[in-house]
Amino acid sequence: MPRVELVDGDITRLSVDVIVNAANSSLLGGGGVDGAIHAAAGPELLEECRGLGGCRPGEAKITAGYRLPARWVIHTVGPIWHGGDQDEERVLRSCYRSCLALLPPEASSVAFPAISTGVFGYPVQQAARVALEEIWSERRESLRVLLVCFGARVREAYEVVLAQRR
Repeated sequence: MPRVELVDGDITRLSVDVIVNAANSSLLGGGGVDGAIHAAAGPELLEECRGLGGCRPGEAKITAGYRLPARWVIHTVGPIWHGGDQDEERVLRSCYRSCLALLPPEASSVAFPAISTGVFGYPVQQAARVALEEIWSERRESLRVLLVCFGARVREAYEVVLAQRR
């Protein structure tokens, strides 16, 4: 099982091998984490993303990190919350599985934002449980996973799930 750490702050400044981008389906930038990653990486990221043909919810695609400290960016499109009865949990689980599957073999660290909990409206506590369950299913014990907490609400949600695991 990977080592999981909670960190506060800006995902674009983390010195990790891979950062995960909670993207929209165009992969061409947007608001929140997506916009911050595109801004920090520079125009080369947008140019590479233009050639990827977008991404469907639950899937992921990888690019270079360009001007970011991270060598790679894995872009994933989370589900939009519609009350929980439209397969949102399956799609969110697929986001984490797809990202973990795309990790380059030489990557030893990855940082995840709280996928779908911003403008996509996924309830933070439920998203934290899904994220940690999928990360804990990863077999690479040497992998360091940073869960980036944008605000106290996200940190508290992760802490609740972590406490239940102990």
